[in-house]
Amino acid sequence: NPTGAGYTWDELKALTDVLLRHPHVWIMSDDMYEFLAFDGFKFCTPAEVEPKLYDRTLTCNGVSKAYAMTGWRIGYAAGPVELIGAMRKIQSQSTSNPNSIAQWAALEALNGSHDFIAENNAVFTRRRNLVVDMLNACEGITCPKPEGAFYVYPSIAGLIGKTSAQGTLIDTDEAFATALLSETGVAVVFGAAFGLSPAFRISYATSDEALVDACTRIQAFCASLT
Repeated sequence: NPTGAGYTWDELKALTDVLLRHPHVWIMSDDMYEFLAFDGFKFCTPAEVEPKLYDRTLTCNGVSKAYAMTGWRIGYAAGPVELIGAMRKIQSQSTSNPNSIAQWAALEALNGSHDFIAENNAVFTRRRNLVVDMLNACEGITCPKPEGAFYVYPSIAGLIGKTSAQGTLIDTDEAFATALLSETGVAVVFGAAFGLSPAFRISYATSDEALVDACTRIQAFCASLT
């Protein structure tokens, strides 16, 4: 998130080699999309790639994405005893403690059958390919194909400087997103919110019909720019 890009073992190893030289730096690894990887992409995590970093790595995960349990609000982490102890102290004094029903539901998800994950990944792969193909057919948009998660992060560099049918100058990705919403009803997140412009993010965790409709509207919007 937001791009769906994945780090290979070799790319992570290059990072962990640097981290080994800086013992004051700790690592927090967000593994939320561990099971949402496509086209044979091999997921790996820093503590796995470089076991010497085990004692200063916090590995975070949850059930929201792979298990489609967003509303249950359950996450978990593993790391050094001292760090987990400090986290427990903070959590115990907050009002965000997970209820017992959600905890048991998460436990069932983690320990139960994972057969559905492969089925869901096949659906996500199809939707990813659909969205990437349709966005790449838009004038001025270039959309890379992500290795995982359920987002695409297309560039709109080819649209900067153009004007919409209603007179909006597309000088930033925020202007693009605002005009797209007001003129077509399609909501996207502009790239500046993630620190990389000019681009925008779309989630394809929805129906094929909704994705085709949205991408068709984006195609028409891009074609109308002058």
